[in-house]
Order: sequence, then structure tokens, then C-alpha cells
Amino acid sequence: MTTATTERRIVLKPSGKPDPTAHLSAEQVEALGLELDALRQEVLDSRGSADAAYIRKMIKVQRSLELSSRLVLLFSLFPPAWVAGTLGLSVAKIIENMEIGHNVMHGQWDWMRDPQINSSDWEWDHASPADLWKRSHNETHHTYTNVLGRDNDLGYGIMRVDEDQRWVPMYLGQPLWNFVNACFFQYGIAAYDLELGKHLAGRGTDEDREQFRRDARAVLAKIGRQARKDYLVHPALSGPSFFTTLAANATANLVRNLWSHAVIMCGHFPAGVETFARESIEGETRGEWYLRQMIGSANIEGSPAMHVMTGNLSHQIEHHCFPDLPSNRYGQLAPRMREICRRYGLSYTTGSLPRQVASAWGQVVALSLPDAARAATTRMIRSTGIVSRYRNRKVSLVER
Repeated sequence: MTTATTERRIVLKPSGKPDPTAHLSAEQVEALGLELDALRQEVLDSRGSADAAYIRKMIKVQRSLELSSRLVLLFSLFPPAWVAGTLGLSVAKIIENMEIGHNVMHGQWDWMRDPQINSSDWEWDHASPADLWKRSHNETHHTYTNVLGRDNDLGYGIMRVDEDQRWVPMYLGQPLWNFVNACFFQYGIAAYDLELGKHLAGRGTDEDREQFRRDARAVLAKIGRQARKDYLVHPALSGPSFFTTLAANATANLVRNLWSHAVIMCGHFPAGVETFARESIEGETRGEWYLRQMIGSANIEGSPAMHVMTGNLSHQIEHHCFPDLPSNRYGQLAPRMREICRRYGLSYTTGSLPRQVASAWGQVVALSLPDAARAATTRMIRSTGIVSRYRNRKVSLVER
């Protein structure tokens, strides 16, 4: 038998970087799409009571942990209570944002028909209102993943994250911008969801500006509610522990921001993750969409507890291919996705949390520099071995 040779439309980026999927024919891409659709349907058909029990238990544990931590912090004037309460509240906020809020708002649990766990009505402990976040994240980011000029998650509008983005002197400061963004990440996400930079620059139609004003009012109202809860009501209930409880809440929010920023950075910024030209998605097929998700995302390796703390976004490749599947299933899908990548000759980018964080920050630093300096820095980063990338043998479908 011979390998199918139907040609695909390949659109290279201005840099001329080779397309890592160019070895696949149109028939192979179509077969890949059908295989992944079947895998998705397999999980959809097997959802049941164990999955429902998982998310209900997760919500119960998170709420119990938050309540008990806030009760302990009523006595935060005593150092042991401050440490225990702050640690517990930090973990509770992370789980609420990552494993519960993010995934519920993706519609992963809508099949349960539980009005208390539904993407339409869920609101989370975050500066960005749920409806605004869903529009920015679910509709834009997941549709245009890593497409230059379409996916605003690429650098959040403040960083250069690809060599095909023109370098300007402002980018020299992006390591600092990125660190500040990490510390105040929930507010950075709210500003990004608002497309604040676009509107401050005066771009957009009159309709866009009116929508921006409505969304801005909603964000400010949400921030006000969050601030009153964490920085007024809870500290006030602590009586003489007012200021220590306020500091504990601020610390828990900082920890949550730093953690969620690190997880998101690891999903799309490490070396080995691909970006795509805007023109490349014109007429994109289902199989080509899957390809873009697979090589435009990266995973994190770690313990079951780490996966829960990341909201199972440690399985970012699986999440981007199947964003509406229950998060507790991604770990089961990961070995099968890796094997599919091997058969189709595609990279499966993964590594430990320290390795992926170092790689992502290495990209941020390298791309902050002019191209000549960046090339030298990139060579140095790669020589340290911080990039963990699985390159799989390319096998034609008919050879299996």
C-alpha cells in the first residue's frame, strides 16, 4: 500500500518556520479528526454517577475548607492561626478558581442538569464576571487558540510571545510586566477580558464602546463585592484581628494569583508550543482544529493532588481538544492522546512544573530582546535542557 498524498493548504508564518504538521495529508488529518471525535464521544457516553460524585465532593471539600479557614482566621492575631488559616484559604481559592469555577463555566457538568452546578448561573471568586470571562475565554481563546492576531491570550496584549511579532522597545520590560501581572492576575484577566488596551487606544465601533462601558461597570461592581468580602466584612468579623485577617486574605489572593498565572503560562508559553498565522485558519476543518489544539498547548507532569490544584489544566492538550469533557477524565485520556500523537508524528509537549515554568519564563525573557540578542539567549536556554519535549516518530496511517 502507498501513503495518501493529497495536498493540504499550508500557510507559513512570516518567519518561514516549517509547519510541524506538513507531513500529514488531508486524508490523514481527516482520520485524526474522526479518531478524536470518537474518543470524545466515548467519554460523553460513559459519564455517570462517579463523575457527578466527583464534582459534588470537590465543591463540598472546597467550601468546607474555605469556611473552616475563615473561622480560624477570626483568631489570626495568633501566628499559628494566621499560618493555618492563610494556607487553607489559599488552597480553597485555588481549587474554587481552577478545578471548580473554570471547569463548571466550560459547561463540563451541564449534563447533570443540576441547577446549582451549571455554566449558565455559576459565578466564581474572581474579579472578572462569569459572563464576561466565558465570552473572552470560551468563545475567543478556545476558538482561536494561539492564532497570532486572533487569540488575545497570547501575551495578554502586553508581551511579545512569538518571533513573528515585531519587536519594539516596550518589550524590554515584559519580564517585569509579566511578574506584575502574575501578582495581580485576577485583575489582569478582568482587564484582558474587557479588551482594555483596545478601548484605551480608541479602537472599535460605537457599539463596541457601549458594550465596553456595560462590561466595565460589571467588572467594577464585581471587584467591589470581592473587596468588601475579603478586605472589610471578614476582617471586621475578626474584631481585634482585623488587620491580620486583612493581611491573610491579601496573601491568599496573592498566592492564588501567582499559582493560576504559573499554570496558565505552562499551558501555552513553554518552548515547543506552536503558534499559527492568522490566514492559516481560513477554511479550517475539524481535523485541522484538533491539530492546532494539540501542538498549540503543553502539559504539566505531577501528582494527582497537583492535577487537582491546576484544575486539571496540567492536561492542557486534552483540555483544549475536549474543553467540555469532565476535568476528572483528562488524566485517563492523556496516555491515549500521547499515543495518537506518536502515530501521527506530532509533538506532545510536557514536563514537570518547575521545568515548564522555567521554559515559559525563558521564552518571556528571550522574546523581550531584539531578534539578534534573542537568538543568542534562546540558544543558551535550550542548552540548559529546561525544555521537555517528546518528539514522536512520524508514521503514515497505512503503515500501522
